[in-house]
Amino acid sequence: MRRTAAQTREHVLEIAHDLFYRYGIKATGVDKIAAEAGIAPTTLYRLFPSKDDLVAAYVERAGLAYRQWVDEAVGADGLDPRGRVLALFDALFVQVGAEDCRGCVFLMALAELPDRDLPAHRSATAVKEWMRGRLRELTREMAAVTPIRDPAALADQLALIVEGVYASVQALGVDGPARQARGLVEILLGREG
Repeated sequence: MRRTAAQTREHVLEIAHDLFYRYGIKATGVDKIAAEAGIAPTTLYRLFPSKDDLVAAYVERAGLAYRQWVDEAVGADGLDPRGRVLALFDALFVQVGAEDCRGCVFLMALAELPDRDLPAHRSATAVKEWMRGRLRELTREMAAVTPIRDPAALADQLALIVEGVYASVQALGVDGPARQARGLVEILLGREG
């Protein structure tokens, strides 16, 4: 079956996502991605002029998917703001419980690509900033119905729990500290409410 350029690009990004996430960005060569995608390296380079361009597109694509996932997790109908926060942590626990979960795409990218000038690094940082902002929105919504001393501080505490879940799950699994995340969130929310 012949693909359009847009379909080929998306196919390559799917393959790149699987390989980068499983084996690492630096450990995965462009030739391996082209071979797994069933295309010639020259075709891949027409779509992505360099590996940096491919990696940037991979992180950007993952960021869009992550934002959608978060919005779906907290957008449950009929939940109050506190329930929406808890729904996020329930969804997070399901996400990291997947058999192929290695943690956070963006933390992995930041670890492998420390150069702040790289587009992929900037995209990964933007996702982390977005998540922090999203948590602040949720805690401000909570503060509108429940007295909260410092909604921004609560949001940062929630962000630390999210990051801790992702950081711990790769080494210690879903039955490690990640299992305690929701309980810790309930304690934080109970202190505020």
